[in-house]
Order: sequence, then C-alpha cells, then structure tokens
Amino acid sequence: MEKITIGKLAEMAGVGVETVRFYQRKELLREPKSDGTVRTYNNEDAQKIIFIKKAQELGFSLAEIKELLELNTKPRKTCASVKQKTIDKLTEIEAKIADLQKIKSSLEKLACACDESQDQLRQFKVQECFSVGLECKC
Repeated sequence: MEKITIGKLAEMAGVGVETVRFYQRKELLREPKSDGTVRTYNNEDAQKIIFIKKAQELGFSLAEIKELLELNTKPRKTCASVKQKTIDKLTEIEAKIADLQKIKSSLEKLACACDESQDQLRQFKVQECFSVGLECKC
C-alpha cells in the first residue's frame, strides 16, 4: 500500500489541504497514520474524498454523506431505514429536476428573444424570465 502525504492526497483528489483537514474534523475521513513525523494516507482516502465531492455536487449534505459512508462501517442500519432515506433523496432530486426544467425553459426563451429583437428583451428583467417567462415563437 502506497504511503501518501496530505499534499499528495489533496492533489490526487483535486482539493486543497484544508479541505482534507476539514473532512477529518467532520469525521468523513479518518485521521491519518503517523509514520514518525509524517502523517500518511492511502489511495482509499483519495477515493473517499472524490466520492464526498461528487456527492456534494449531487446535492447531498455532509451529514447525509457521512451516513452513506457509515453504511460500510456501521452495519447496524436496517434496510428499511436505508430505503426510506433513498426514497426521501429521490423525491428531493425529482423536485430539483423539475426546477431545473423550468429554468432551462426560461433560458431557452430568453435566448430566443435575444435572437429576435433586443427591444423585446428590454420589456423584461432577466430575473422575471424565470417566473414570468418570455413568449417566443422559435
């Protein structure tokens, strides 16, 4: 198993050293083994950080990510509780997808309006495009 310093770990995972330390304080990442005066990590730690970052991008909170990571180390969780958390997250994601579809539609209308006439666009504030929308025949 390769021994990795905190700087190399951060580089491998695409984060800063302070992010690694932050994840340790939040108990998302183990405290490193000490090899004399140098603390060392391994490739599994880098993969865990990459997982954490991707889960955050997908909308999971750090508390939710911690629960997901604990599924591997704390098998006391029941299948029913995991299923309920999954269903809850799916519902949340579906709501986000619906919001993103509305935003996409508004942006498409805004782009269409820009192609047709600058005068038409001046009738609206950009923020209003998301709630009011633009009538556009593209």
